[in-house]
Amino acid sequence: MSAFEELASVDGTITPTAAATIGLKDDGLYRGDGAFEVIRLYAGRPFALGDHVDRLGRSAAAIQLEFDRAALQTEVEALLAAAGPVDGQLRLIVTRGGRRIAATEPVPAHADAVSVATIPYSTTGLLDRVKSLSYGANMHATRLAKAQGADEAVLVRGDGVVLEPPTSTVFWVSAEGTLRTPSLDLPILDSITRDRLVAALEVEQGEFSVDDLRGASEAFLASTTREVQPISKVDDVELPAAPGPRTLEAQRSFAATLEHEMGG
Repeated sequence: MSAFEELASVDGTITPTAAATIGLKDDGLYRGDGAFEVIRLYAGRPFALGDHVDRLGRSAAAIQLEFDRAALQTEVEALLAAAGPVDGQLRLIVTRGGRRIAATEPVPAHADAVSVATIPYSTTGLLDRVKSLSYGANMHATRLAKAQGADEAVLVRGDGVVLEPPTSTVFWVSAEGTLRTPSLDLPILDSITRDRLVAALEVEQGEFSVDDLRGASEAFLASTTREVQPISKVDDVELPAAPGPRTLEAQRSFAATLEHEMGG
């Protein structure tokens, strides 16, 4: 990844991120009341920017949060021009206090493969499918997984149905040899990386038990920052292949998607 200075735009004012400020009295800070997106940057170009901004709009609408989309898009263009051709990620935030924030960041380091622990999780209903700033439960799930010796969590409903990891989506190959992922009928985020993989691969979507995931021959996480990351272990169960053939297929497929959508 190219080295770059982290920059932030707050309502159109661009500064180094460390110097950026917002007014303290903002319920985005006080109560986690707002919405956000994270978008991968390849040589300064955002992947699926329109899809991410659309989803930001849906999240905002779900919590009755108004923001100026046209202004945000203009501010993003100016920020990306200032940042230059960097490899990293772009974070977008809109807050209840009316702030529009865009920031360039380095991509977090991700290992070649990841172990996961299943963590029980009860959805609120009110924030289902909303990418809100109220991510405390998601982040705590990751901490609980790490306390068990895993790298990441997979959230599981009370009846044992697999939902999603805190910041990604999960795919696995069942004992029957079928590539599976939880259905969007469940209270999970409509992942943009998931969308691309489901469109390109033969994937069964549905409600699947945690035992089905534990019995997988291979599995992987998918997200904007991870792209496609193999899973080596689920709870105490070592998976036979990490990466396995379907994971490698997914990696190739997503690489082809990037090449097509980013114009090579």
